[in-house]
Amino acid sequence: MAERVLVVEDDPPVRRMLERSLTAEGFEVRAAADGGAALAMAADSAPDLVVLDVTMPGLSGIDVCRRLREKGLSGGVLMLTARDAVEDRVRGLDAGADDYVVKPFAVAEVVARLHALSRRGRDQSARISFAGITLDTETHTVERDGEAIELTVREAELLELLLRSPRTVLTRQLAVERIWGGAAVENVVDRYVARLRRKLEDPLLIRTVWGVGFILEA
Repeated sequence: MAERVLVVEDDPPVRRMLERSLTAEGFEVRAAADGGAALAMAADSAPDLVVLDVTMPGLSGIDVCRRLREKGLSGGVLMLTARDAVEDRVRGLDAGADDYVVKPFAVAEVVARLHALSRRGRDQSARISFAGITLDTETHTVERDGEAIELTVREAELLELLLRSPRTVLTRQLAVERIWGGAAVENVVDRYVARLRRKLEDPLLIRTVWGVGFILEA
């Protein structure tokens, strides 16, 4: 499956160039022209990687990065900046960025750094946790507060989607697309959420957002 990259850049020619180039490299690319649009896109479909311009009108790249991390984004964030001062890089890293590329940049360098962040993310993401629940994404084994819980593969995949973006609404449509490849009716998600709630037991962490989907929160 192609990795999802969110490109956030207010300069239209640079944004279009990145969108074309990264798509040609096999990434699934969405692009936003400002911070507000980026946050909305990330909430709708959590990206695996983010390419984020630092200097934008309104919300800066630093602000967007910090908000994405607060909302539970676990993917790599690559910042684009025209400033190479140490204090500027430190601000971005403190906000949750993983790497920097200084403008003007070569697309090949952006691609190489994204691949490096992707490899690092795969190495670190075999086990993901939230509020006492730990999922091993390779073996699909689950523990809650140290107690093993047996899940089916589909249940584990649904739990993984929730764990990777806690405190963010997972829509039924997105869950059907990611888990069932779009070949299922949306109420199948409700049935699997009900199974997860029974198996995870109290206190319940998966809350229904009526008419939209579900959210994992402590």
